[in-house]
Amino acid sequence: MRVISGKKKGLQLKAVPGQTTRPTTDKVKESIFNMIGPYFDGGRILDLYGGSGAISIEALSRGVEEAIIVDRDRKAIETIHTNLKLCRLEQQAQVFRTEAGRALKALQKQEKKFTLIFLDPPYQKQRLSEELAYIAEHQLLSRDGQAVVEHALTVSLSDSYGSLHKRREEKYGDTVIAIYSEEDEQ
Repeated sequence: MRVISGKKKGLQLKAVPGQTTRPTTDKVKESIFNMIGPYFDGGRILDLYGGSGAISIEALSRGVEEAIIVDRDRKAIETIHTNLKLCRLEQQAQVFRTEAGRALKALQKQEKKFTLIFLDPPYQKQRLSEELAYIAEHQLLSRDGQAVVEHALTVSLSDSYGSLHKRREEKYGDTVIAIYSEEDEQ
């Protein structure tokens, strides 16, 4: 696992030890960033299921200014901190050990807005429809923002959740990437 592009290109990242985390492959990660970027001029990412922190680190490497990374697993949090330190990105990221739903409520109370929101929950424990509806209802996405959802092929998501509309969907084996944004691009 490595940083694919940007200022930190080529740096190797640590994986979360054990079997509790399913890392996004470099191929899928590269495809995601080709769909949503590939580079950014500032902005803020919220990674609700941080795992190793690789998605947020990739976004920071490609020009996002700030990352908020959430995970409930202690080993994942330790790995995120290790990877941020390896990449010298500690000052650009805040890491929280909590559940995704609780994090969304806290961020809504702080009136935070995000350029990117990344949701890649454990496939068996996903609550994506509820989380996307909450993001839409509380306008956590900035006007030009994008929500990127990685889920199993067996999960079916709606084309819209409130003001969020699916604008693209790609399949990679048993993985699906769906991109939602506030504006319904026609």
